[in-house]
Amino acid sequence: MELKDKVSQLPLLPGVYLYKNEHAEVIYVGKAKSLRARVRNYFSDDSLTDSKTGTLMSEARDIDYILVDNEKEALALENNLIKQYKPRFNILLRDDKTYPYIKLTGEKFPRVFVTRRLRKDGGTYFGPYFPGNLAHRLVDFIHRHFKIPSCKVDLTRLHPNPCLQFHIHRCLGPCAAGLTTDDAYAEQVRNVRLFLEGKLKDLSREIRGRIAAAAEDLRFEEAAALRDVLVTVEEIDERQKMAAASGDDIDIFAYYAEPPLIAVNLFHLRNGRIVDRREFYWEDQIEFQPAEFMAALIKQVYLDQQYVPSIIHVPAEFEDREALELLLTEKRGRNVEIHTPQRGAKKALYDLVETNAKHCFDARFRVLKPSSKAILGAFEDAIGVPLNPPRIECFDISHVQGTDKVASMVVWEDGRMKKSDYRKFIIKTVEGNDDFASMAEVVTRRYSRIRDEGGTRPGLVLIDGGLGQLHAAAAALEAIGITDQPLASIAKREEWIYVYGAEDEPIVLDRFHPVLHLVQTVRDEAHRFAVTFHRNRRDSSRLKSELLQIEGVGPKTVEKLLQKFGSVERVRAAGSEQLATEVGPAVARRIREGLG
Repeated sequence: MELKDKVSQLPLLPGVYLYKNEHAEVIYVGKAKSLRARVRNYFSDDSLTDSKTGTLMSEARDIDYILVDNEKEALALENNLIKQYKPRFNILLRDDKTYPYIKLTGEKFPRVFVTRRLRKDGGTYFGPYFPGNLAHRLVDFIHRHFKIPSCKVDLTRLHPNPCLQFHIHRCLGPCAAGLTTDDAYAEQVRNVRLFLEGKLKDLSREIRGRIAAAAEDLRFEEAAALRDVLVTVEEIDERQKMAAASGDDIDIFAYYAEPPLIAVNLFHLRNGRIVDRREFYWEDQIEFQPAEFMAALIKQVYLDQQYVPSIIHVPAEFEDREALELLLTEKRGRNVEIHTPQRGAKKALYDLVETNAKHCFDARFRVLKPSSKAILGAFEDAIGVPLNPPRIECFDISHVQGTDKVASMVVWEDGRMKKSDYRKFIIKTVEGNDDFASMAEVVTRRYSRIRDEGGTRPGLVLIDGGLGQLHAAAAALEAIGITDQPLASIAKREEWIYVYGAEDEPIVLDRFHPVLHLVQTVRDEAHRFAVTFHRNRRDSSRLKSELLQIEGVGPKTVEKLLQKFGSVERVRAAGSEQLATEVGPAVARRIREGLG
């Protein structure tokens, strides 16, 4: 049956339609109040002259559909199918920043940590949080005051001794016998849940009860510690009440487009203040229609996240606005409005966001070099690690089949490579081809010295390699008592960035991202420095080996030639007079004859 004939048999009911190509791949997903009426429009002369629609219809060979009860259900299903199939003719959300959530695991002894990926794994997720470092600050507060950890220790069995987190008073110690009880741990988990759910009055009441019980049992130190927690919780509660009375939660979208390149900025206003912004980029839009584009973007942003603001400002009206307002209102539990600002303060705010979108477009697609301050902010947003101090030390290992093993350390500081701080290492303790052990040796030597000399550690230690090298470096740091050093690696093949502690959620940045450019630049410099050092050392070894085989040439002569020429090829290319100047005519003659 011809595609046009199949379309004529579609029902006049709401639903979602899926265009497929000759390989039965879904290439476009759309939704409609009336499937037949909507899909017929694709065959009109006006639609076929549109470049995007014309290309779509030239590739489409089949169409499927799914009926739903109403337009709201169609919106939600369309969004889910776009996420599932990623059709190339749909506008797909490509986000350089995923906001962090706080996860409370569903284990017997739950743990709490920051994550950027939501999973159906029995855990409870809170967020998203912005600015991005807020989630890390909250988890740090939980570690210090409620002592619920985020460690990777196996808590399904007891261990002889607790880990470092217990000794620095950031964990109750469920991993070792006799340090806590099931009831005491569960009580703190309940408090963490109340804290993350924002039920601060209930939490305050709970803490007051524990203070009274501790005082009655003459446990005054415990009561004093609980009092400090209570003061902090009540301060947070008061700030929240003041903020709630000061203004609406508003999100503002604006774009700048030179198709096929598009940059979108999303500003988050919370309680009347700009608290963060989000950036989106597209490089391959066949045709840019603002209304269709913004409708697709807003659906993908808000239908996939837990928090929805009360007001959303958009640059253009779109067909699904009212239906989307109803759907988001249901999701939020309170009224949600979508507006296009026309005048006054709201229009001025929109103009500000639009200006920033233009700047982001230039920075991304016109390859402008960002300032040091901008790159630091972008780094924390993308990687989740604040560069404090603004210094990266990057390590790489170089060898040929386990011979002449060396390592390099290069330094990026305050926006530029700092060559005066570069370091070379000769691997001393590792036999054979073992990059993991070599990395562990180098990291141990570097940071043991910094620890012993009271030096300042970098904001980030970057490892050239994958998870094996990352874990080797982490184990080396932990073995010398360093557990709070931010650590990451970048894998060459995929160019994924792994942050230690969140390795199961690699950070994937697109090829234009300035943070990826920075990390690649530092990694490539470490690789260049390591390879150059290895090549020089290998050439030196070869030079010594060949020259020492020549009768009458001793180690001192070899060292002198090594310093002067650096390689066998340069010694061989040197003239007789030049060699004679360095080692004398007789030895020079033997060398010429020995090297042929």
